[in-house]
Amino acid sequence: MNIERRKIVFDYLEKLGIDYNLTEHPALNTIEDTKEYWRLLPGAKCKNLFFRNNKGNKHFLLVLKGDKQVDIKALNKLLEQRLSFASDKRLDKYLGLTPGSVSAFGLINDINNEVLLLIDKDALSKDYINFHPNDNTATISLKTEDFKRYLKEVGNSFSLIDLQ
Repeated sequence: MNIERRKIVFDYLEKLGIDYNLTEHPALNTIEDTKEYWRLLPGAKCKNLFFRNNKGNKHFLLVLKGDKQVDIKALNKLLEQRLSFASDKRLDKYLGLTPGSVSAFGLINDINNEVLLLIDKDALSKDYINFHPNDNTATISLKTEDFKRYLKEVGNSFSLIDLQ
């Protein structure tokens, strides 16, 4: 458990007056690991994937529902970029995170707003949305409207996309 990473998220949400529910669980490194623990949570259960372009000068955080697959070729075509998964080193540098704990809350650590957030529209289709609080031993559930407010406040550019 990484208390410091969690506290940054909790403090940020508190500053914005955003209510959330916290569910503790063992470390969940993959979306498969989450199924037992997330089945009772309301709303969209999201996975988050961190990419870089082929030049390494642009970084993207993709948020999508956990049960959805990503067609990288289609994503490349949509963005007119050639993407690959970013390294652990880049994940730490840009979002201050480690593998297994990737979350939209990592944007709090991107003080220069260098990461572009891509949100699949289906992830916003429920009243609630769920993410790790930058630590994979817990999950935060919050209203989707409050998540949108968080996005405006954090300041990173974001795009809604439609992944088939």
